[in-house]
Amino acid sequence: MNMDQEKQLMKKILSETKVIAVVGLSDKPYRTSYQIALAMQNAGYKIIPVNPNVDNVLGEKAYASVLDIKEDFQLTNIFRRPEYLEEIAEEIVQVKAPYVWMQQGVVNESAYQFLQQHGKEVIMDRCIKVAHSILM
Repeated sequence: MNMDQEKQLMKKILSETKVIAVVGLSDKPYRTSYQIALAMQNAGYKIIPVNPNVDNVLGEKAYASVLDIKEDFQLTNIFRRPEYLEEIAEEIVQVKAPYVWMQQGVVNESAYQFLQQHGKEVIMDRCIKVAHSILM
């Protein structure tokens, strides 16, 4: 995917998404995942925390896995280390949400390919907050 295609896909995802499941969302305000999820919440998106170690974050009930989420969401935003991505990808392909966004620094080529082969549109190694501020 070239830069223009990636930019178009990012804009499409940000435009069509209302609810974001944030995998690895911390309840600690100093963590990047918290700050970025808060910024996206302030931009009008509903955030669903996915973290088995917390009960709620940013006023929203947290879930242990994307598979436990009962409501519709369009985007899975990932803040986990690359070595966990293949396991997370296995779960993501079982949900309806069409989009996956791996945060800046989160790079796993095989998870990326696996998600694409299962019909997901994927952005990898990009900050959603930065993309939102530039493209929206």
